[in-house]
Amino acid sequence: MSSDPLLQPYQLKHLTLRNRIIVTSHEPAYPEDGMPKGRYRAYTVERAKGGVALTMTAGSAAVSRDSPPVFNNLLAYKDEIVPWIREMTDAVHEQGAAIMIQLTHLGRRTRWDKGDWLPILAPSHHREAAHRAFPKKIEDWDIERIIKDFADAAERMKAGGMDGVELEAYGHLIDQFVSPLTNELDGPYGGPLENRMRFCLDVFRAMRERVGDDFILGVRYTADECLEGGTGKAEGIEIARRLKDSGLIDYLNVIRGHIDTDPGLTDVIPIQGMANAPHLDFAGEIRAATSFPTFHAAKIPDVATARHAIAAGKVDMVGMTRAHMTDPHIVRKIMEKREDDIRPCVGANYCLDRIYQGGLAFCIHNAATGREETMPHEIPKAAERRKVVIVGAGPAGLEAARVCAERGHEVVVFEAANNPGGQIRLTAQSERRREMISIIDWRMSQCERLGVTFHFNNWAEADTVLSENPDVVIIATGGLPHTDVLSRGNDLVVSAWDIISGDVKPGTNVLVFDDAGDHAGLQAAELLAKAGAKVEIMTPDRAFAPEVMAMNLVPYMRSLQKLDVTFTVTYRLEAAERNGNQLIAHVGSDYGGVTKSRTVDQIVVNHGTIPLDDLYFELKPGSKNLGEISYDALLAGAVQAVERNPQGAYRLFRIGDAVAARNTHAAIYDALRLAKDI
Repeated sequence: MSSDPLLQPYQLKHLTLRNRIIVTSHEPAYPEDGMPKGRYRAYTVERAKGGVALTMTAGSAAVSRDSPPVFNNLLAYKDEIVPWIREMTDAVHEQGAAIMIQLTHLGRRTRWDKGDWLPILAPSHHREAAHRAFPKKIEDWDIERIIKDFADAAERMKAGGMDGVELEAYGHLIDQFVSPLTNELDGPYGGPLENRMRFCLDVFRAMRERVGDDFILGVRYTADECLEGGTGKAEGIEIARRLKDSGLIDYLNVIRGHIDTDPGLTDVIPIQGMANAPHLDFAGEIRAATSFPTFHAAKIPDVATARHAIAAGKVDMVGMTRAHMTDPHIVRKIMEKREDDIRPCVGANYCLDRIYQGGLAFCIHNAATGREETMPHEIPKAAERRKVVIVGAGPAGLEAARVCAERGHEVVVFEAANNPGGQIRLTAQSERRREMISIIDWRMSQCERLGVTFHFNNWAEADTVLSENPDVVIIATGGLPHTDVLSRGNDLVVSAWDIISGDVKPGTNVLVFDDAGDHAGLQAAELLAKAGAKVEIMTPDRAFAPEVMAMNLVPYMRSLQKLDVTFTVTYRLEAAERNGNQLIAHVGSDYGGVTKSRTVDQIVVNHGTIPLDDLYFELKPGSKNLGEISYDALLAGAVQAVERNPQGAYRLFRIGDAVAARNTHAAIYDALRLAKDI
């Protein structure tokens, strides 16, 4: 048996877990009609196949109709879910992993205008800031109904083959009962801790009566809200003791913090630039105080930290949830002594931020996650070896190179810069976003292992490419900043890239016009403000930086507000003119009827990129397909067989920002779904 602490089995009641790594409950927003159908099942099974001991599905499957699925949650209140659950649990068990599900009633953490338009409820009328809906104050008949709903849902999950159920308490209805900040009830469910815990224990009691003792029950709960007047550490430890002493549950899954605001949520589930494993020691204190099985997950992205968590006795099972979205085969690679091949989670939080914006969860640099039905995590070999030339070593080019090399092709990459990375290398200059460079470093290490040839400091011309006698050419040259967006004065502005790269010195009074709404605008603004500039960020949108999304916005706001940056929405920079050593910015509005001006000494424009595509168009006439991609073949996972020029010598494709300005995930997805069939 291995001596690695992570690979030791763990006995949880009657359930033997094959190692110490779990995927904690999370809702990837993959349900169809509230059911875990093909996409959901394939995603879950892939992690079981990768060796994880226990995978928990459904970050909060809804037990009641008045807990509407604001995150596209599974609908555990429907009987029809049972066969879908059974298909998933059988498939996971076949891979040797255990599987549990998380049940919840969202309480006030949702909206009344979702689902059936029923009033939401909570133990007070206080709304949750994040969802802004005012709840009905819960009544006695609501409590009775919801307790029964939990028991019914648990029974369905057992019938579906689940090994257990975890209650999602933190931030949701159960925690809203427990916290003195959100419980204003009188009588048996309000007041002292004993009363505030009564609902939770009544739920567990009803569930245990339904499912029996040979079924795991656990709770993911807040042991310290980190809020004045809320549940504090001492009370959190007492809650843990009472949960253990109840005899109703089998483990604790410890959380510290609150999730009723974006900043609170981000502190609970930290993103890049924030400390790794910030709550691990706290979870260890709960375990030490209770001597009870303890689970924990919160930005534990690497094997070394997870190994420490187990070896030091901080927890019994360590959650690596976002890490498994990035690489579902972490455990298998540990067992095979291939830890260097593990694709690293970079904490970009593209996965969670998409969910909170109503989208499906996707990993920023593993485009197969959530697409397991159509995209491979392990690249199959091609039937015939080809020569593939790729121009550009940004994320798209490197993914194409990696995938083509995994296919067994001979791959040559040309890059104009002296280092790989493209826009990511620029992004990673920010200390807070330096983890992004791992997207590049991992691909470079994989390409080197696979024998890809790189030519850096080489501005590839058509002759350069053709001299390689390629069978396939992939143009991944990216784009250049697009600043030509004003009616006049375009020569007076600089790009966000100019500021971030250091090519242009920061001014002292700066207007940042950002209508791309991505990281570059805020990154430039932060750099300017830290250099001492007075900064105004202006956007024509009704909210700034929509592409950055909620949790990624938090660290920017914490920094920019301290630096006294001004934020102006719904105004558009229309023109610029010079006035001595100053600039006059002429401002209007898409809503009409407004004309204003600003006097500044620097104007920074962030308006995305224009494709750097000259080489593509130069090579297009000599290609077999004249650059055409069959979308039908692309989406069906078939070989590209377009033949528009029988005299052509090679097939030509372009990907990423060389096509149009998008984001890192789109660039990598472009590369994967094209190259996997070359």
